[in-house]
Amino acid sequence: MSSAAITTVTKMMESLPLDVQERIVEHLREYIDDLQDEIRWNESFQRTQQKLVAAARRAKQEIAEGQATALDYEQL
Repeated sequence: MSSAAITTVTKMMESLPLDVQERIVEHLREYIDDLQDEIRWNESFQRTQQKLVAAARRAKQEIAEGQATALDYEQL
């Protein structure tokens, strides 16, 4: 699949020396990898968000009922 943006970038890159093209490709790979990681993180967060909210509510309730104890960092 090709879009006008991809066509534009391709034409821009073709005007550059090969070594510069390779550097650009490497930067694009890293950038796309980062974007894919961010997408996966967001999807994972969306899937678990309700569980996190429920856990936070449960913790607040336990604190209000006096069932919670302070965390002792020395025991970690």
